[in-house]
Amino acid sequence: MSYGSENITRIYLDDKEFILIGTAHVSKYSAEQVKDVVEMEKPDSICIELDEQRYQSIMDKNKWKEMDIFKVIKEKKATLLLMNLAISSFQNRMAKELGVSAGQEMIQGIESAKETGANLVLADRNIQITFSRIWGNIGFKGKIMLLAQIFASIFTKGSISEEELERMKNQDTINAILTDFTEVFPRLKKPLIDERDQYLAQKIKEAPGKKIVAVLGAAHVPGITKEIHKEQDLERLRQVPPKSKAPKIIGWIIPILIISLIVYTFITNPAAGAQQTLSWVLWHGTFSALGTAIAFGHPLTILTAFVVSPITALDPITAAGWFAGIVQAYIRRPSVSDFENLAEDVTSIKGFWSNKVTRILLIVVLANLGSTVGTIIGGADVVRLFFEHL
Repeated sequence: MSYGSENITRIYLDDKEFILIGTAHVSKYSAEQVKDVVEMEKPDSICIELDEQRYQSIMDKNKWKEMDIFKVIKEKKATLLLMNLAISSFQNRMAKELGVSAGQEMIQGIESAKETGANLVLADRNIQITFSRIWGNIGFKGKIMLLAQIFASIFTKGSISEEELERMKNQDTINAILTDFTEVFPRLKKPLIDERDQYLAQKIKEAPGKKIVAVLGAAHVPGITKEIHKEQDLERLRQVPPKSKAPKIIGWIIPILIISLIVYTFITNPAAGAQQTLSWVLWHGTFSALGTAIAFGHPLTILTAFVVSPITALDPITAAGWFAGIVQAYIRRPSVSDFENLAEDVTSIKGFWSNKVTRILLIVVLANLGSTVGTIIGGADVVRLFFEHL
């Protein structure tokens, strides 16, 4: 067959034939191979490594124009959206260097399904579920390290040749960014790779017809080859892990403790109580405002972060970043062009900070991060002053 056998895995199971194409997500050759395989094999179904959300992103290039930034902030999705954009920027930057479209092999799979009349199957798990299962597995320190790893990988300069890219075929985009991180946190491999292998395998196996072509990041092919012979529970794999009660309990214990210490100190030593209060306000306000300033927030946004942070830190239901983000969105409301340029802007540090959409997301995340640092330092200082004036 003219398309060659490299990166092709054939599996025969019961009365079905599965043809797995291991691809690099920004490889021109991978897209061409998908087209050739479909033309030669004439499959009944084509499975692609996309979920509904990413499929709609590809099919509707104007979807960013419909995004409600206020809704994103209120639903606490700023960090998730920022991570999605960051990972997309890594893929888009590599694709730009090679002169191809990111995810071209998936687009080719969609087009080939339309051309041949094959069933199109969106075989991957929802990206938000995958991130939720990752996010719940790594703790606060891990979350900070994860964000740092993603952004460090995105903005590392250096050319990538197509030959080097072909050697990266054992990793998809997310895996490529998080390779070092999974060594520090081995538990990430399960939600990031193993569970998705199981999910993809079951969706491919359930695809209608006798001959199925699956377009996959090559990292998943070995796992799918093994898992496709087993029955997978898709409902279990779709479950978002229940949130631990510990953060919520701690979130209430800390404010109650801080307020109790300050009130008691005020009663026994008003001057020391005032000193505690001032320390709490300054540490919190300063670090939250600093995070907002690093994101280039408007002066009123920075002031908002400074004022609300000491208060929201004592209320586990709210967060300084929400207020700062909403104020920034009102003062510097994103225009249509900001949404139109989002895909291009997120490929550089300058773009991340200059685009009004991503700047708001950065303000939310960095203001909250600053507030967390303020809680640690300010809380420790309140305790210190309490014991000093017993």
